[in-house]
Parts: sequence; C-alpha cells; structure tokens
Amino acid sequence: MEKIPTMTVVAAALIDADGRVLLQRRAPGRAMAGLWEFPGGKVEEGELPEGALVRELAEELGIETDAAALAPACFASAPVGRRHMILLLYSCRRWRGEPRPLDASALKWLLPAEMAAEEMPPADQPLIALLAALIAQGAAS
Repeated sequence: MEKIPTMTVVAAALIDADGRVLLQRRAPGRAMAGLWEFPGGKVEEGELPEGALVRELAEELGIETDAAALAPACFASAPVGRRHMILLLYSCRRWRGEPRPLDASALKWLLPAEMAAEEMPPADQPLIALLAALIAQGAAS
C-alpha cells in the first residue's frame, strides 16, 4: 500500500459570550479562496499543536491566548491534493485583543446553526454539528 504524506492542521472555534463562533474568509489567490473557515493553520516541524494554534491566532487575527485556554473539541480527516490532512479543532473562550482579519478577507461571528448555510472547506463542514453540541453542553453547565 502506498504511503500518503499527512499534515496536521490546527484551528480554533473562538466562542464569544453569546455562543457565536468566529469564521474567517480565505483571501483571494489562495487555495479554497472565498470559503469561510475556522482560523488556524499548519503545525510546523517540532511544534506542539497547541503552540502552533497560539502562533496562528496571533499571526492571523492579532490576538493572544494561552495553550491552557484551548480545549480539544473534535477533529476531521480529509484528503487534500496528494496529502492527507488531520484537522484538530480546539474551542477557545478566552483571548486578549480584538480579532482582526490580518490573513483573511473578512471575519464574522455566527451561531453554529447559522454556519451550515456558509460555504466552508469540506473538512470544516462536518465539525459544525459537533461544535454546536459542545457549545450547547457548555451553556447548560
């Protein structure tokens, strides 16, 4: 059986006090341009996933958070070209600063129920229902 290279990608579901989640729109000229996604990016060689996500949130949104504020939420596994992507989604309710679209064309806050209508990368779409259940569970406790 042929070995397929894998890449690990981390993303954050930033959740505000109203249970809304931040999505960013992929910039023109990039793969999957125009699609709405959870902010994040690739885990670099020698990096821990949580450290990579802290770095990506600073680079993409200009916000600061700590690895301790990231809670593993769910994951997706999907082919991307000749590689296979493992997407680790973390929830985050605590950060410093106001998110700005430093590496995206736009940002918007949506309730999980509103996200299904958005055009999102194939790996992100199945995570919405899991994220909705996680947010509802957090609101009930």
